Amino acid sequence: MRSELPKVLHRVAGKPVVQYIVEAVKAAGVQHITLVVGHGREQVTETLAGLELNYVVQEEQLGTGHALMQAQDLINPGDTLLVLAGDTPLLRQEILSQIIDFHTREQAAATVLTCKFEHPYGYGRVLRDKDGSFLCIVEEKDASPEQKIVKEINSGIYCFQAGAAFAALSGIKTSNAQGEYYLTDVLEILKKDGKKVLPLMLEAEEDIYGINDRVQLAYAEKIMRQRKNRVLMQSGVTIIDPDSTYIDNNVEIGPDTIILPNTMIEGKTVIGSDCQIGPNTRINDSLVGNGVIVESSRIKEAVVGDKCNIGPFSYLRPEANLAAGVKVGDFVEIKKSQIGEGSKIPHLSYVGDAIIGREVNIGAGTITCNYDGKKKSQTILEDGVFIGSNTNLVAPVTIGQNSITGAGSTISRNVPPDTLAVERADQKHLRRRK
Repeated sequence: MRSELPKVLHRVAGKPVVQYIVEAVKAAGVQHITLVVGHGREQVTETLAGLELNYVVQEEQLGTGHALMQAQDLINPGDTLLVLAGDTPLLRQEILSQIIDFHTREQAAATVLTCKFEHPYGYGRVLRDKDGSFLCIVEEKDASPEQKIVKEINSGIYCFQAGAAFAALSGIKTSNAQGEYYLTDVLEILKKDGKKVLPLMLEAEEDIYGINDRVQLAYAEKIMRQRKNRVLMQSGVTIIDPDSTYIDNNVEIGPDTIILPNTMIEGKTVIGSDCQIGPNTRINDSLVGNGVIVESSRIKEAVVGDKCNIGPFSYLRPEANLAAGVKVGDFVEIKKSQIGEGSKIPHLSYVGDAIIGREVNIGAGTITCNYDGKKKSQTILEDGVFIGSNTNLVAPVTIGQNSITGAGSTISRNVPPDTLAVERADQKHLRRRK
């Protein structure tokens, strides 16, 4: 990956690669999960905190068989053991359930998930006897030209009877092209010992796709987003152009919402029904109500109430909290502020650290001067206030209910309710000299 970040922590559609595998395993009913970690393990454990996982450390990377050896003390010999790699984020629960069910039903000592690839380069080949039964797995680097012609490949997903697997692990050696302990050798040992070893071939090429570089990461990202878009569309969301719409895995969107092109919806965002989002919009970790229109805008860690109208070119920063029916127009920025129901900030304004009441109108060019260079202070506009264009509100300041400020005023003192506040120098006319 050419990265300081461990490969399994690179993100696909908003989540770390390894988290997808953990979630798929849990969804398949596996209760006890152990991650074998090595380089960058502190970052891995910190990122996955709260997922109820066990960890073992592989200090030297001596192959897949060696990795499994590190977990032996945490596994009951009588358990069914599912083994898979941490870099296959497209893996789905359905595939895991099929191999677990098949392995259990057949009472096998080992089951390996296989697939047929038209272009199998890079994968271990699954070799079979003349009767079609499992013979062995040969890695690409160890395969002969005849073996490389085989199109059935090893997915790297296995089910074992745990006691049999660890007994066989004690007999594997490193006499191969990479000088590693291959987990695939366990299957051959079990086979020679007369144990039942079964290949399960499924159409799962997409699911077993692994990530080793940024190109493969981008490919997995595209597939994951296609899956997400498909699920949303099947649940009643209209996505005008899925190829130019980027929605993270955890996002929730209600039916009859329309997503227009060039839109990114990220993190834990929840969007209600009957909305129109986009085009050219980015929303992350925000709550958007029903019937909301957002056009060409940025919304970050904000709350938007029902029937709000946002944009174009609006910026809602963290802790912007809009009640129902709020209008936020072009080139308006709102940060850490509560905007009351039915209020309007139509254009060219900055509102920060403010509490805005109901049915307030803020004229173009208005600024809440909330920072004095040392601390931030609050501006309060009570219900029904009308702020004239190009007003500077120097916090801390309160404008009382139903009051008005004259255009071009700088208001630095509190204004009582039902008052017109005007702050301007006298206009002077000076004759020009010719």
